[in-house]
Amino acid sequence: MTVGPGAGDRPAAAERPPARRRDASRSRELLLTAANDLFTERGYDRSTTREIGDRAGVDPALIARYFGGKAQLYLATLQLDQSSSPADLVEPGRLHALLAGAARRGPGPIPRAAVAAHEDPAVQAAATEALHQRLVDPLCDRFTREGVDRPQLRAELCVAAFVGVVLSRSSGTLQALTEAGTDEVVALVQDMFTPRR
Repeated sequence: MTVGPGAGDRPAAAERPPARRRDASRSRELLLTAANDLFTERGYDRSTTREIGDRAGVDPALIARYFGGKAQLYLATLQLDQSSSPADLVEPGRLHALLAGAARRGPGPIPRAAVAAHEDPAVQAAATEALHQRLVDPLCDRFTREGVDRPQLRAELCVAAFVGVVLSRSSGTLQALTEAGTDEVVALVQDMFTPRR
């Protein structure tokens, strides 16, 4: 009678080749870095999950596993640099940087959250929170310090106007606004944001 290999014939655990384990935190970090770079270079709409995965050197399906999707990954990249509070929209450098960036890359989920709800309520909630933290709250704080009447409402009106400028410039439907240089638009928007006393 022939007997097959028994338990004693298996290699000991130390002799088996080590199983390859996916380093989830490292993969997540690589995806965040790659996404941040691509969103900065090309914008949200022109960056695909496949390209993000390729640049990160990991399976793009991991974006859904670790973040939930591309929009959630975009929002996660916004948390990478939270070392200081963002300047408000009245600061010329801040306004210029935001308008120039939007002109290069197109608008992302945050300005869109101000005008249309995202189909995923969690993404909408995160984008709305980011919109307030990055744009509304710093402006409201300035208006409050300066004793401006109805600071919250004024801050929200300014952000709504700013978002309208960003979206209109990217759509190309308002020709003069689309063709105007960033410096010219910044000067006019900043004048619009300065409360009259």
